[in-house]
Amino acid sequence: MTELLAVITITLLAVISPGPDFAMVTRNSLLLSRRAGVLTALGIGLGVLVHVAYTLLGLGLLIQQSLWLFNAIKLAGAAYLVYLGLKMLRAQPAGDAPEAAAAPLSDGAALRTGFLTNALNPKTTVFMVSLFLQVVQPQTPLAVQLGYGAFISLAHIAWFSLVALCFSAGAVRGRLLAARHWIDRAFGGLLLGFGVLLAL
Repeated sequence: MTELLAVITITLLAVISPGPDFAMVTRNSLLLSRRAGVLTALGIGLGVLVHVAYTLLGLGLLIQQSLWLFNAIKLAGAAYLVYLGLKMLRAQPAGDAPEAAAAPLSDGAALRTGFLTNALNPKTTVFMVSLFLQVVQPQTPLAVQLGYGAFISLAHIAWFSLVALCFSAGAVRGRLLAARHWIDRAFGGLLLGFGVLLAL
């Protein structure tokens, strides 16, 4: 029971802490649509399952002990965040260019964006490896560990879907869309900053 409470508490604290996932869901919900935000949240939950899978397969221990492997994952994640950030920083005011409005994302693209943002996020790697190596006991049955993984994924989906619903609400969205390009640039700057911090 203590282990379960620890997993729930640590997961909830990790999920609500700001990071690239929050920035991406907020941006897609605010500038694109509620559907894009929720699909990004679903992609994030699927990305979490990648971390769960390699941790349960024992690769988490390898990542923890191999500095070059962890650094490779970290740099891949940093490069993706920098790419997204630079792309958003190029947003133009609606009056200056017809393509200034955030380009619509297909359902698959929104899902993929969320998935890659989380799957390549070293913060999630550290969280998952630490949780399963330090909190979850080696003798905990595999079925229970799989249940923990499912809970962590669902917690991400639930929280970020709630974020998507809040930021796509008409009252909030209507007031902010006039400054769409500044919002895109602000989130681009955040993602660029996260990427540079990870790389360093």
